[in-house]
Amino acid sequence: MQQRIIAMWSGPRNISTAMMRSWGSRRDTVVMDEPFYAHYLQQTGCDHPGAKEVIAAYETDWQTIVHQLLAAPGDSPIVYQKHMTHHMLAPIDRAWMRQVSNCFLIRDPRRMILSYAKVIPNPTSEQMGLAQQAEIFEYVRQTTGEIPPVIESRDVLLHPAKTLRRLCQALDVPFDEAMLHWPAGRRSTDGLWGKYWYANVEKSTGFQPYREDNTRLPKRLQPLLKECQFYYNKLAQRRLHWDTV
Repeated sequence: MQQRIIAMWSGPRNISTAMMRSWGSRRDTVVMDEPFYAHYLQQTGCDHPGAKEVIAAYETDWQTIVHQLLAAPGDSPIVYQKHMTHHMLAPIDRAWMRQVSNCFLIRDPRRMILSYAKVIPNPTSEQMGLAQQAEIFEYVRQTTGEIPPVIESRDVLLHPAKTLRRLCQALDVPFDEAMLHWPAGRRSTDGLWGKYWYANVEKSTGFQPYREDNTRLPKRLQPLLKECQFYYNKLAQRRLHWDTV
């Protein structure tokens, strides 16, 4: 199979790291973890846990990062890139996206905000990345003439095999049962920031069962939810349905 570079675009506090574990469990795949994160931290000055350490350890020049993304490492048939949409700051030229297979991972914004607020108490719309996710989706759609696949995290947790099989079908790569399970622990491919954000995934051995959560969003975050919901709804209209394989 000809090498395929897959760019998965997600907002924070989704199941994006578990999805990276899933793809990393394949023998034919190498994974890359949030390659624009150090650039994002350097340019924005966001006070994230371990920010100085991340900036010192990783590439911060976006042009060099793009070159690294397209110069696929090793000889693995598949390169899977985990991207956060809010890391794609305005100066970054998006033309490179036309050279990779883009896909999108979405999640109920209420649950995203609740989870993110446990680490960053007062998140902004920009930090949640849904507006950027919708923009990137439209850019890919308009420049490639194709509709990139969108999957919902709830579908993955409820029907992991069927949803991942559907995603693989849309990406024209073979589904692998190895994507459903992985050993617990850290990975050499995890970013240094994993010690602050990846605790639950490090304990996991597969996708966790979906659980309903009706926790009410604090009043101060209600306007943020309204804004994020608008963009989520646009993307959700495009989501792949696991039962259409």
